[in-house]
Amino acid sequence: MTLGVASVEWIRKSSLISNVSSRHNAARVYTTMKHLLDNIAWHTLSGPHTRFASGAGNARRYASGFSPIVGFADNDRPDFAALAPLCSPGEQFYSDGWSGPAPVDWRIDVESTMFKMVWETAMPATDEAADAVRLGPEHAAQALELATLTRPGPFGLRTIELGEYFGYFEDERLMAMAGERMHAGKLHEISGVCTHPDFQGRGLARRLMRKLIRRQMQRGEIPFLHVMHANLSARQLYERMGFTHYRESVVRVISKI
Repeated sequence: MTLGVASVEWIRKSSLISNVSSRHNAARVYTTMKHLLDNIAWHTLSGPHTRFASGAGNARRYASGFSPIVGFADNDRPDFAALAPLCSPGEQFYSDGWSGPAPVDWRIDVESTMFKMVWETAMPATDEAADAVRLGPEHAAQALELATLTRPGPFGLRTIELGEYFGYFEDERLMAMAGERMHAGKLHEISGVCTHPDFQGRGLARRLMRKLIRRQMQRGEIPFLHVMHANLSARQLYERMGFTHYRESVVRVISKI
């Protein structure tokens, strides 16, 4: 079949309109993602994870037992007065995106930076960890023990309740795990990625991550993660997997005096 000039021109214009529409949609998605990811702790704690959070007003924290993370509605003007009644003296919390001097009765224990990285490649074609075990309350103590040993980030006994967590076991020993933590809008964090030193080099954590990425993308979500500036080997691994750098932000460990 031969297309006439009018048909060809209609197809060309339709394609142009479609491309412009796609670019506009992508721009809207990026703007929304940027707004959420720039202050993901707040948007998580005041949104999907409200049931796991403590606080009101302009400050939230994960409730005791979960990951020790706080969020402020405005990182340029963090409301420590709203946060103070939620915290005990000496209790440490991770704070993302806030800089400036510590207010009275608060202390900055650690300051560094971390990268926010977003998955920007195709969905993994297959589930490479179909044999992984879904972690439940009965695995909480083992997950906390592994996280305490390997230090993948702020972790509590109840952290595995915040999303899907999967692990590999040898007999009854937890070798590796990965799971989900913060999420808002279409963004969903890959977190708690770690492998026991006795079992490193087998690609266990990588397979678990790709399993989670696949499951998230099947739900229409955008995987992202945090990685500390100093953890160059992990950053390079995540880049090879398909994550790209979004931004570097200040991260602090703070405590109430």
